[in-house]
Amino acid sequence: MDTGDRLLTPGEVAALFRVDPKTVTRWAAAGRIGSIRTPGGHRRFRESEVRALLEGEGMLDEADEMGRPQNAGPAASTGTAGPANAGMY
Repeated sequence: MDTGDRLLTPGEVAALFRVDPKTVTRWAAAGRIGSIRTPGGHRRFRESEVRALLEGEGMLDEADEMGRPQNAGPAASTGTAGPANAGMY
């Protein structure tokens, strides 16, 4: 593990993907994004992994007509609901 890698909260990750923090927690529970647990049981996400997901999915460059990212988030490549419509269920 890179000890210099910053750890992000679910809220910080959610802001980057433009989704609700509970969506990020569901992604982690489903194994779509890696997370670690603090001694208190809270999830944290490695910033380098989150940034790689953002850049790898093209989220930083593409946006649909509503201003939301296209093909964004860990669920995009699986064909399941991703961040653009994650709040709809």
